[in-house]
Amino acid sequence: MALPLLVVVSGPPGSGKSTLAHELARAIPCPAISRDEIKEGLVQTLDGYTPTQGDELSVRTLDIFFGLVGTLVDAGVSLVAEAAFQHRLWAPSLTPLLERSRIHIVGCHADPEVAWERINRRAAELPARRLVHGDPSLDEPFESFVAKLAAFERVVRPVPTVEVDTTAGLDPGLAEILFAVGARGKSD
Repeated sequence: MALPLLVVVSGPPGSGKSTLAHELARAIPCPAISRDEIKEGLVQTLDGYTPTQGDELSVRTLDIFFGLVGTLVDAGVSLVAEAAFQHRLWAPSLTPLLERSRIHIVGCHADPEVAWERINRRAAELPARRLVHGDPSLDEPFESFVAKLAAFERVVRPVPTVEVDTTAGLDPGLAEILFAVGARGKSD
């Protein structure tokens, strides 16, 4: 039996990774596991949660996310795992999966103006989301946001990696991304 495919979709906020992760999962087909969606589900069980950097719920979410990814890989399930983690958080949890899955990394990025607009639009359309994640970038000047994007440390592992520009659609396109990650799915 072949090892399951693990497509890691990562990038800074507003880079289009959630949209791409779900699109890839539909095309492969397989489940998409989103760190933010797990946290949003956890918050539904709490009263009066206020997000802070590295709070207990964020740590718990991290443990659940990687536990779920590991459980699915060990069960032979191919999947797409998506989060805005930087290298320091991805690397330790992906290393044990190198021999248990076929990992491929998809790094997302977008022009800073587009990423900024996406974050602000999402906050306006889904105000409850900000209550879960905080989105501190909304309270800072655009120049600070650009500096954070520039400092984002991409996940690096000794596995195939494809960079995707989501500024105006997908570059490369979905068919090329599926090919790059070794998916056996379809791109229609």
